Amino acid sequence: MRAADRLDEVERAVRALRGEADRFTRWGALLAERLPDGARLLAAGNGGSAAEAQHLTAELVGRFEADRPPYAAIALHADTSSLTAISNDYGYADAFARQVHAHARDRDVLVLLSTSGRSENLLRAADAGRERGATVLAFTGPRPNPLAQRADDVLAVPGCTATVQEAHLMSVHLLCAAFEAALAGPATRRAAS
Repeated sequence: MRAADRLDEVERAVRALRGEADRFTRWGALLAERLPDGARLLAAGNGGSAAEAQHLTAELVGRFEADRPPYAAIALHADTSSLTAISNDYGYADAFARQVHAHARDRDVLVLLSTSGRSENLLRAADAGRERGATVLAFTGPRPNPLAQRADDVLAVPGCTATVQEAHLMSVHLLCAAFEAALAGPATRRAAS
């Protein structure tokens, strides 16, 4: 694909994200309601999506823009000993689901990122999250896809794999901004405007 064509596709994805502003606000408010009360965010993905999931957890444990307390966020694929042991003993399809069963509690949030929305290990993780009472949020590529059907809410982005991953990185940042805005509350937002 020529560079100009790729940039056109990225622009289409950005336009699609503009239409999702309410979803980011809603998801940010959900995290701001639950994480300060002790809930955790669990995240997973494969390949580039794993990198984006880990980026999200790093922003929550560290900070995005505002100086604020750290919040519990775990990238399930980053625990290489658990990931490889579970994969060896149970198969890679259960690598995340088994961790979700171990870690997820009622009111936790499970964020799953997949460009295809078809990765069996993420589908099983979504099922495990719902069984454990977690809210399952998914970042996927175009609909229809099985992960979108299994999640409580989904951000589905149009485009090829590279474009979807680029849009997911922007989405991680948009979610973090919405989370920090929700933490600040309406009084702080009014004072800043």
